[in-house]
Amino acid sequence: MTMTGLPVFDETVHITNTWLHEITSRLGWDDRQKGYRVLRASLHALRDRMPVTEAAQFSAQLPILLRGIFFEGWRPSVKPAKVRSVDEFLSDLRSAFSEDSDFDAEAAFREVISVMKLHISAGEIEDVRRTMPKELKVLWEEYPPQ
Repeated sequence: MTMTGLPVFDETVHITNTWLHEITSRLGWDDRQKGYRVLRASLHALRDRMPVTEAAQFSAQLPILLRGIFFEGWRPSVKPAKVRSVDEFLSDLRSAFSEDSDFDAEAAFREVISVMKLHISAGEIEDVRRTMPKELKVLWEEYPPQ
């Protein structure tokens, strides 16, 4: 028996849950709500900083449910936000976790990107990275070995 009675909806819920599980596992969290908040804040941070055409191309590779979250509250007539520092870029993520003093916005965003790399084509990930100012491109790089 399906959850919704519509296979396309069941599939997008399943895929979205997979993303949330991967994100929370990588961050060592048991709380799926936190996983949702970091994924949502990351998607919005990216969306608000990329050109409309790239946002549309990127979203086409998201599961339907995540595509809806990506576009939630979007105002495409507003030009992409000009952000010139990693700190400024991560401010939305920090705001979403303002009550969590242990939250590491950069590490969380990097893990969201790592999960995206598992599910979105490398070419599209590179296209998104390319639209970002050079100061932000470091967020797509792997952490150097320690």
